[in-house]
Amino acid sequence: MALSSRRQLLLAIVMVTFTIAFGTIGYVVAENYTLNEALYMTVITVTTVGFGEVRPLSETGRALTSMIILLGFASLAVAGRAFTEAIYENMAKDELEARKMKRTIDRLRGHTIVCGYGRVGAAAVAEFRSRNADFVVVEIDPSLADQFKNEGILCVEGDAAGETTLLEAGIKRAGALMSLLPTDPGNLLVVLSARELNPTLHITTRAEDDSSVRKILQAGADEVVAPFSAAGRKIADNTLAALGLIDPVFAAPSGDASPPAWIDIPAGSPAVGATLERASLILKRNIAGLRRGGSDTILPARDTILEPGDRLLVFGEVEGGVDDMDTGRDEHPALVIVDDNPVIRRLYTRYFQKHGFSPHAASNGRDGLEMILREKPAAAVVDYMMPVLSGIEICEAVRATEGCESIKLILFTADEDGETRERALAAGADAVVYKSPEIGEVVEKVRAVLEESHVAVPV
Repeated sequence: MALSSRRQLLLAIVMVTFTIAFGTIGYVVAENYTLNEALYMTVITVTTVGFGEVRPLSETGRALTSMIILLGFASLAVAGRAFTEAIYENMAKDELEARKMKRTIDRLRGHTIVCGYGRVGAAAVAEFRSRNADFVVVEIDPSLADQFKNEGILCVEGDAAGETTLLEAGIKRAGALMSLLPTDPGNLLVVLSARELNPTLHITTRAEDDSSVRKILQAGADEVVAPFSAAGRKIADNTLAALGLIDPVFAAPSGDASPPAWIDIPAGSPAVGATLERASLILKRNIAGLRRGGSDTILPARDTILEPGDRLLVFGEVEGGVDDMDTGRDEHPALVIVDDNPVIRRLYTRYFQKHGFSPHAASNGRDGLEMILREKPAAAVVDYMMPVLSGIEICEAVRATEGCESIKLILFTADEDGETRERALAAGADAVVYKSPEIGEVVEKVRAVLEESHVAVPV
């Protein structure tokens, strides 16, 4: 059985020590050398340096010298092999651990990538570990990266804004990314890189300067937290609520700069007939409450359809009012997105807006069908698996409705089974697109379907 490198080192030390002791005692006994002369003679014999003998050797002394030479060679051979294997084993261990970590990261699906490990990152990682959530830390500091690896934390060493680093962290398969670098420009670069590599990713980041929040959101972040401003507003709100000066329910959310306010939704408003989720995009404000018929609802369902005369409790920055806002319905082709995943709805809404469409979104099959029949868009991108009605059932219902023949239906599915595709086409879908991180494929498919029908599409 092969010995470990550590045991081989111990064996080599024992053999060398034994050889020196054996030779020293042997010369003292056989040649009457002094202890110093015997030790010196043994050392030069073991190391084969070629110096002359202390005194002429007898036949017994020569036989002893021959034995010492053989034992010395054997001891040094074992020692050399042990040292060599120890060095190689240490190098191989690091490589094996790196490969093992890479294989573990490659198996992750829907995990979170944490970029930057300051105080905020440490708190986030502690929370993930306490909940046994899958995550990967991206850290540019080699000492910190080694520390994480020693603690069993999955870590990729490198620049978080680098494409190679993010790919090693599994960004194509990740569900979320947190960019917690200490500088706003650094977080901005990470957001840009991450959004390009995985358009469906939910990205949360921090901002030191309030003026950077809008830029980072425009770069593709789903949520930006300004720790110092948020903490200050939260403390102020809690203090005012404790003093009875404001109702705790209506305190401004900690991450938003504007206080809540009620706004009216008059007849003719572009928000009428839209879901609360869609209205939030139209108004460019977060919606916290709904007042209808004298009754108030805090945090109403996002699929609630707005009616004329409704009042909304909103917070957040305003860019133009609801009455004077140009929704682009007359200039851009309308598009309905039906998906029960809020991240995908938000992402595709923003992406299609960027490419010149006027998107509407619904979170379940029933509302999606009603929206398609009401809006009569140029095209609809419909998820296959949804609550209430499936994407195929929506296609069948639209095709059975008079006046909706020209609506182009694109089924969006993660099921690559050919039978699903055939069922969708038989139900009236014009195309089937498989879900992937490459959001551009869906946009191009919608463009291609509309162009085939000679519908003007945005450039």
